[in-house]
Amino acid sequence: MAVPKKHTSKSKTRIRKAIWKNKAKKKALKAFSLAKSILTNRSKSFYYTINNKLLNSSKSISTSKLDEI
Repeated sequence: MAVPKKHTSKSKTRIRKAIWKNKAKKKALKAFSLAKSILTNRSKSFYYTINNKLLNSSKSISTSKLDEI
């Protein structure tokens, strides 16, 4: 005979979603911070090669726009 499953309460569901969203938010902030440090040439823990074509195109980005981020 089939037995009905116990339902998860709304509060438990919301708690789990909040935890998942907070983890994603932390990862996104860390990735954004790393991207900013690479763009401003302040990265100390990330090694990358510099392509001359990319270097010339990145000079066109004004530093005032980077400060706004």
